[in-house]
Amino acid sequence: MTDAGTLHAITVLGHDRPGIIAWTTDRLAALGLNLEDSSMTLLRGHFAMTLVCAGDASGEEIAAALAPLAADGTLTVTVGEVPVEEPHAAAGSQWVLTVHGGDRPGIVSSVAGVVAGVGGNITDLTTRLAGELYLVVAEVSLPEGVDGAALEADIKAAASELGVGATLRAVEADEL
Repeated sequence: MTDAGTLHAITVLGHDRPGIIAWTTDRLAALGLNLEDSSMTLLRGHFAMTLVCAGDASGEEIAAALAPLAADGTLTVTVGEVPVEEPHAAAGSQWVLTVHGGDRPGIVSSVAGVVAGVGGNITDLTTRLAGELYLVVAEVSLPEGVDGAALEADIKAAASELGVGATLRAVEADEL
């Protein structure tokens, strides 16, 4: 993170079109903001981007600079200050959870509940619906002492109740 300034979280949501990322990041750079973290994806054809930027521009200045992006009503832009937190090293172990099967409500909440039940933290989550097939891929950080095999068994049991399959795989140090 840069030494100067405040952190702001910026979201851009709405109708996808070429140039959203280029236009947004150009305006942020013009304000002297440093892009520290970002995530962008298309969700069922809709653009969704979250950025965390550091710098001296105020939230009002950032919102004013990005207002033209939302002027036609096809995108929504939000800006909010977020507290500065020092990144902490991941304690414990890193895992990848995959779930796949027929789509139905409750898949994510069920497996996420099992992970949370042992104190695990989902640090990244992607879901996709392709026809009738639903896919979940999550990066999971588990605290020291959690038995990965036992957790995988619990996740598989929860997934089985929903008629889907699941796997939990340890991430090796060279994959980080």
